Amino acid sequence: MNLPMRSKFGKAALGAAFVVMAATAAQAAEPVLISYEAAPSSGFELPKLDQATYAVRAAFALQALTDIVPKIAAAAGVPVSKMVSEVTPGGYLLKTNASLQTMADLDDEAADRFAASLGYVFRQYSVLISRLDDPSGQTDFVKVTFPRDKLDSAVAQAFFEKAASVDKGLGGGYTAFGDDQIFLNVTDSAGKPYSGLDHAAFLAGLEKAAAEFEPVKPTVSNNGKAVARFVENDWAAKPAGEDYIARLGGAGSDLVKKLDAIEADYAALVGAAATRYGWK
Repeated sequence: MNLPMRSKFGKAALGAAFVVMAATAAQAAEPVLISYEAAPSSGFELPKLDQATYAVRAAFALQALTDIVPKIAAAAGVPVSKMVSEVTPGGYLLKTNASLQTMADLDDEAADRFAASLGYVFRQYSVLISRLDDPSGQTDFVKVTFPRDKLDSAVAQAFFEKAASVDKGLGGGYTAFGDDQIFLNVTDSAGKPYSGLDHAAFLAGLEKAAAEFEPVKPTVSNNGKAVARFVENDWAAKPAGEDYIARLGGAGSDLVKKLDAIEADYAALVGAAATRYGWK
């Protein structure tokens, strides 16, 4: 089983997949975007992983996308026909890293199950689920679109830094998919944006950054309301992934048993990469 995918360093066509998803989206809600990483955040002794270059992390992410993500999708009951994935830049606190993005035509229950499955196998502290252009959402978003195939990791990081130079509140984080760099004005439990900016200021800052950015010229192509939530597990406090397991039916569930078997394949992939790239 192969997911439709594209990597920022080795691209394949996504057109057919987008056509299918666009037709589905026209009949229902917008697809969800699931944002995560493949390199483990816990559970492995890899003292030199933090020194890995973007290219190395991207190569590992692509391997995980090819070998592991389809198995997780099948276990979680997510049809491959409803998904399109890519290795793409993702940013947090002014640092860009290789991330994985999966756009999928899923309802909230299926999206949460899939996100928890990804977080559990890949040992991530959190997986972000977002749905743009959803009027029921409480999170503002701004989409910055670049000329076709120009949004690589260097351009994404440069624009991230430019946005933060306009207002430090714009340096919190971003996701990217295709030619779009997406900024979510994430709020705390009281509904207060972590950026310190209301939507008008958030939008104005990114419009200013886009107008001044060069040599690639992006445009602010969309903004509005989004649903955004994190599916999480604190591996330091819950080293067995208890919060993910609770979402997946409990430790004895068929799904968790399937994911445990997949995690063994993932551990082998991590071990081979650690030897190849000198992470130990």
